Amino acid sequence: MSVYDLFVAAADVYSWSNGATDHHHHMALMALMPTITASHVNSSSTPTKIGKGYRLISIEETPGGGIVGVLQVKQNNKIYGPDIPLLQLHVKHETQDRLRVHITDAEKQRWEVPYDLLPREKAQALKQTIGRSRKNPITVQEYSGAELIFSYIADPFSFAVKRKSNGQTLFNSSTDGSGSFGEMVFKDQYLEISTQLPKDASLYGLGENTQPHGIKLYPGDPYTLYTTDISAINLNADLYGSHPVYMDLRKVKGQAYAHAVLLLNSNGMDVFYRGTSLTYKIIGGVFDFYFFSGPTPLAVVDQYTALIGRPAPMPYWAFGFHQCRWGYHNLSVVEDVVENYKKAQIPLDVIWNDDDHMDGHKDFTLNPSNYPRPKLLAFLEKIHSIGMKYIVIIDPGIGVNSSYGVYQRGIANDVFIKYEGEPYLAQVWPGAVNFPDFLNPKTVDWWGDEVRRFHELVPVDGLWIDMNEASNFCSGLCKIPKGKVCPSGTGPGWVCCLDCKNITKTRWDDPPYKINASGLQVPIGYKTIATSAVHYNGVLEYDAHSLYGFSQAIATHKALQGLEGKRPFILSRSTYVGSGKYAAHWTGDNKGTWEDLKYSISTMINFGIFGVPMVGSDICGFYPAPTEELCNRWIEVGAFYPFSRDHANFYSPRQELYQWDSVAESARTALGMRYRILPYLYTLSYEAHTTGAPIARPLFFSFPDYSECYGLSTQFLLGSGLMISPVLEQGKSQVKALFPPGSWYSIFDMTQIITSEGGQSVTLDAPLHVVNVHLHQNTILPMQQGGMISKEARMTPFSLVVTFPAGASDGKAAGKLFLDDDELPEMKLASGSATYVDFYATVSQGTVKLWSEVQESKFALDKGWKIGKVTVLGLDGSGAPSALELDGKPVTAASNIELTSLEQKYLENLQIDNEKKRIVMVEVNGLEIPVGKSFAMSWKMGISG
Repeated sequence: MSVYDLFVAAADVYSWSNGATDHHHHMALMALMPTITASHVNSSSTPTKIGKGYRLISIEETPGGGIVGVLQVKQNNKIYGPDIPLLQLHVKHETQDRLRVHITDAEKQRWEVPYDLLPREKAQALKQTIGRSRKNPITVQEYSGAELIFSYIADPFSFAVKRKSNGQTLFNSSTDGSGSFGEMVFKDQYLEISTQLPKDASLYGLGENTQPHGIKLYPGDPYTLYTTDISAINLNADLYGSHPVYMDLRKVKGQAYAHAVLLLNSNGMDVFYRGTSLTYKIIGGVFDFYFFSGPTPLAVVDQYTALIGRPAPMPYWAFGFHQCRWGYHNLSVVEDVVENYKKAQIPLDVIWNDDDHMDGHKDFTLNPSNYPRPKLLAFLEKIHSIGMKYIVIIDPGIGVNSSYGVYQRGIANDVFIKYEGEPYLAQVWPGAVNFPDFLNPKTVDWWGDEVRRFHELVPVDGLWIDMNEASNFCSGLCKIPKGKVCPSGTGPGWVCCLDCKNITKTRWDDPPYKINASGLQVPIGYKTIATSAVHYNGVLEYDAHSLYGFSQAIATHKALQGLEGKRPFILSRSTYVGSGKYAAHWTGDNKGTWEDLKYSISTMINFGIFGVPMVGSDICGFYPAPTEELCNRWIEVGAFYPFSRDHANFYSPRQELYQWDSVAESARTALGMRYRILPYLYTLSYEAHTTGAPIARPLFFSFPDYSECYGLSTQFLLGSGLMISPVLEQGKSQVKALFPPGSWYSIFDMTQIITSEGGQSVTLDAPLHVVNVHLHQNTILPMQQGGMISKEARMTPFSLVVTFPAGASDGKAAGKLFLDDDELPEMKLASGSATYVDFYATVSQGTVKLWSEVQESKFALDKGWKIGKVTVLGLDGSGAPSALELDGKPVTAASNIELTSLEQKYLENLQIDNEKKRIVMVEVNGLEIPVGKSFAMSWKMGISG
């Protein structure tokens, strides 16, 4: 739930100076937005050059194994304020594949992302004396690590980063007289640096934003980073999260290489990508660059999350289906929803409440008449007994109300952000609020205590933290009005009714450089906490703004972990570098349109790169009402989002999946498959937690050398080999999908093969209730039988699907399976609480072999999991299967085990030659192999008589 007027009407923005807060109807700007954005782009395409840069005046090695230098400004100028005269440069190869380049004021400490929020190696301390000491002067202009080389030019200072293996330049801040950008600038409130880029580099990342051109960064589109509550329907604007990182994928002599660049800075920034260069313009902080050498996309995300924190472990039920709505007016409506899902035979694991359960929109409260506690507890006992879960929303703003315990304890513990010594006053859903300062350790303790008290009141299973950009319905310095009720209780709740006046008096409220905030260059304090407000230890909101949601997620995670020792589940709207270690994310307020369905794929893919793999969009759109056809198609995509939730706005008609018979049918099919591949999804989440690997990935993660898929934003992979190719357009019953090289098998009809020689486009049938999902060759996919709830689906027998290249006389396949006690806070392989299985298969000279290697077998054996069926696809069918052996012993006819084969068929339009071999799938049924015990199985594809 968000400020429902997607975006401030233009009139509102421009009336900032006279303090008017006049909200026009929210649709007014929808037509306006793209033109506003577009005009901004043109103005930025010709760079203005500021100053002559810096020169390097000394450089030496540090005891800690890096190099440190001093830079001196060449010529002062006053554009955006005075230059900082002396800078300290610190360069270090922190690991074999990570290089850090840190540039700050040489004479005084500057704001950086707090080391306690994002733990990392400390940068070089400032020298007490800045002399031209050349104790260990370095004459060499290169500083080499295992994978990357740092080099510099002294005057005007610039630096470059090269890949050691092939000599390619990855980053180069030298202007080279090219005219496309200026020298490095470093002022208190304006920092600028650029890099040259080759034209053929594909860039991804720099979020959070809604990208109309798909996953690849698009030259000329603006990328502004500053956490903001405007709806995700606004294209190319700064949205809820800030992720100043990009991945760069390029080919060198036909081979793909990926690397990433993180600029660890929490201040507002504009990033201009022009195709052959990229320029950062930042309004504070320092240059703190981290370069990750890759060279594969997966290696890049592994190296990135090794620094920023591995994705949070998720409970198993989090991969089930979630249903939410703002406007479940009372408990009986919620009970009704659960009942209707059951009746419609659509799986459901988690039911959510937006703020309807609260007493007057106040955090940690229950509405006594609509959600009476005894009835709610009885309902929770009932759903908990079958394994269902319940999650509610929490907003950061605490209602100013002297009879409200949460507020009283907050004041007593002095936990709020201050303005001129008093708690800063804002307005959100409950009316007047103060904002907790999560940078203050006392606030973290107080918050933990409030979460504990609330959990005693209502045993919720997770928390949903929203509005944490932070969102404010007012702007500036506000007072509670005398003689009127605010909010009045009538009309929309997001109109500012406090008495407010603008704050423009400080350079923090009105910085010299205006970032393109909200796509309209609105003031940076607009509808958020005033940027001259103060956090713990004197930290300015100006600097810490984009960390608010991140710091709240850390505090909430700590609170939940301290409760019952269970694995926390947190969903956060605002995110920053490192948020994935604590929280999942949904893409915010989208629209029920075909465009928004399409955009959801790009945003989901981006968050995988950002280290927040548990992500999804509101299925069927947050508002306005989706059409029946769109909702069918959306659940066919949404059933494969890592985080799969249907959520709708207060003002929209009901859109639960059972509201239309046709949507219910598509949901049973798509979610039915999701619940069968839960063991695969859960194993992917273990992979994410241990290596950072995204759950949902762009195709180039598995096919980096296949450049045709570099910009592909209409299909995606789950893991390395399960490809979703959905219908994203109205009125279509076919879909044109790109198939990278190899054999692909339809997961819904395993007799279907698509063999794509060098990669090709294929038109697939896709009537309304069909979503195309294909499994790539060389994969072993663990599946179960599904069910209506993950707890029950989890205990059904396993089956393994093995895919070989179609008809290959030699082939191999592999897969894995992770199982654990998913309530434990840690997700790790440990005796008695987790089991890990590697599956392997080969086909060679007519013999098929399949075996497993089990680590820590106890947990799986105790649970009694069994493999009941094995299906092998793509076998040469000139002979019939025979001579089945299990663990070295022939299987006799007396057993219940059956070996059968079925001919597979190529998709008609791919009959390249009619001489195609006969291909078969072989099924082994009636097995009872314990998952927790290593096994080996083989048979022969003998010549049939």
